[in-house]
Amino acid sequence: MIKKELYIIRHGQTDHNAKGIVQGKGVNLSLNDKGRSQADAFFKAYQHIPFEIIYTSSLTRAQESIAHFKELGIQHEIFPELDEISWGDLEGVHATHETDLEFKQLLDKWKSGDIHAKPSPNAESPYELQQRQEKFIEHLLSTPEEKILIATHGRFIRAFMCTLTGKPLSEMENFHHVNLCLYKVNLFSDGKFEIELNCEQKHLEEL
Repeated sequence: MIKKELYIIRHGQTDHNAKGIVQGKGVNLSLNDKGRSQADAFFKAYQHIPFEIIYTSSLTRAQESIAHFKELGIQHEIFPELDEISWGDLEGVHATHETDLEFKQLLDKWKSGDIHAKPSPNAESPYELQQRQEKFIEHLLSTPEEKILIATHGRFIRAFMCTLTGKPLSEMENFHHVNLCLYKVNLFSDGKFEIELNCEQKHLEEL
């Protein structure tokens, strides 16, 4: 028996997304025109779902992605625990051959199980990201709402799918994402989470 249905989206496109610039927790941009069109398309496709509550990160791009749902009067709560991972010195920087190499080396460390590795000293590790995810899950399990919309971020989603399903964070890269994709995750009465929709993009086909 399904107890809760989680509709988890990545935010729509920003100018940094379009240019391949890392945003992370420390860069707080609005959606660009394409991002707003993606948000419109998602709303058109899912406005019939009787969401009881919306959770978003504290970042503007996530909140703008669910603005139409808020206009329906659905309760909205902001949780910094849903913020994107902090990439530290990589945030807001145009990619270079050197930064691309550093990023690949970092991903290799994560894939090998070194979930405490950080892109820079002032950044977050996947382990630290997961710690705040678990705080959010604890809150989620304590609430009565059953149909829930969550707007968050790409790396967050990769880690969150592992956290919810009990997979090691070394498997994060198996969970793909694009701007305004959807993951639908069901919580069953036995306490287990199961992914029903994985990086769903049908609502974006007309764009």
